[in-house]
Amino acid sequence: MSAKAALLIDFGSTFTKVSAAGLQSGEIIGTAAAYTTVETDVGYGLATALAELRRQTGNINFATRLACSSAAGGLRMIASGLVPALTAEAAKVAALGAGAKVVKVYSYELTGEDVDEIAEARPDIFLLTGGTDGGNRECVLHNAEMLAGCKAEFPILIAGNRSCAAQCEKLLAGREVYRCENVLPALGKLNVEPAGQRIRELFLRKIIYAKGLSREAELLSGIMMPTPAAVLCGVELLAKGTDRQPGLGELVAVDLGGATTDVYSMAEGAPTRENTVIKGLPEPWAKRTVEGDIGMRYTAAGVLDAVGSQRLAKLSGLEQDAVEELVRQIERNPATLPDTPQQSALDFALASAAVEVATARHAGIIEEHYTPTGQVWLQTGKDLTRVKTLIAIGGALIRGKDAAKIAAHALHDPAAPQSLRPKSAQILVDRRYILSAAGLLAGEHPEEALAIMKKEIVGDAHPGVPAIYIHPPI
Repeated sequence: MSAKAALLIDFGSTFTKVSAAGLQSGEIIGTAAAYTTVETDVGYGLATALAELRRQTGNINFATRLACSSAAGGLRMIASGLVPALTAEAAKVAALGAGAKVVKVYSYELTGEDVDEIAEARPDIFLLTGGTDGGNRECVLHNAEMLAGCKAEFPILIAGNRSCAAQCEKLLAGREVYRCENVLPALGKLNVEPAGQRIRELFLRKIIYAKGLSREAELLSGIMMPTPAAVLCGVELLAKGTDRQPGLGELVAVDLGGATTDVYSMAEGAPTRENTVIKGLPEPWAKRTVEGDIGMRYTAAGVLDAVGSQRLAKLSGLEQDAVEELVRQIERNPATLPDTPQQSALDFALASAAVEVATARHAGIIEEHYTPTGQVWLQTGKDLTRVKTLIAIGGALIRGKDAAKIAAHALHDPAAPQSLRPKSAQILVDRRYILSAAGLLAGEHPEEALAIMKKEIVGDAHPGVPAIYIHPPI
């Protein structure tokens, strides 16, 4: 094939997915997937996926090859800060925005037990923050000193009070240390992009080699980023558009996986009610959260814990005892696929509940308060009530015939009026899971990446998905 094309690879924790994208036609030429063989050599799974792709497309001389990865656990990070709602939260936002899986966030001063716990967790990167610029120094200095004695080796990124960053670096002499701008330079001022950029650089320089992916480097003209960061890039481009093509505007995307559920919002999130006061940190326009306890297989029990067997019974139409037994079966064998009506009913319930819980945690909340001068509303997080586009991603949503019904559980529920989730939305389904591929392409070929997303996700390629689905009271 002579037309210019790009090979886009996603080394997933379960599947390695490959896509061939036409750079002139602005469309996906073919897609394929194979099990990720991370226990032996990721090249085996990649070779299998590429062979299937060639069967679909023939031999293609790719102009560029780009890849992302969440294999072998993805990019695992731990962060520390001062106040939970301020610097510690800013550190978490920075790590999640860079595509990391945040294993733990510590607030205030680390203890000896904390350091032992960190050593046992062996994060890929530790993000050390604390204090605004010129503010509190004691906490971040104490934590740097404690980390200096940690028995495990891992890169440490200092992104706290600039007044003592050099001193922190000295305390950590002999360890792998990097510095960047403070994630919270002043109260009410979030500055997460410098830390996010440095995290992505560390992923490129070090983590790929630690995960055994460097053997494939010669295949690639551009590596690599964590898969969630690629999805974030794709979703942000789809929302914003380019100078030549309009985007969709504000949107929410839900990626439902076997172990986690990721939620992305591209929205200002400003209050929509009068007399509303914002509480906590300002929210980034492009925001990602990940629920590590909520998923379809490895963390199915987390869904049960979050909503209870009665809720899953109501969603599935099964008895509570049956729900609990089926969840135990999934716990024993996470590779279980639904092959009975009861298992399919439970999968629908698990997916719906996971989407519901994850989006409720991602969206802001609003509370009514009374003051001597009258009623006010206190808003924490983003107000997403006016967002009109919802994108469904992930195996249970992509393959399921009830994708729109499941995704609709991301929308406003009258039974939870304090939650600021979208009130109604157009539901789109990323059926061929091309958002991460488009995110990879977005840096060098944004016009083509946007055209691909519009054809694959926004176009009429997926009949049967309702254009508008308003969440009913449940």
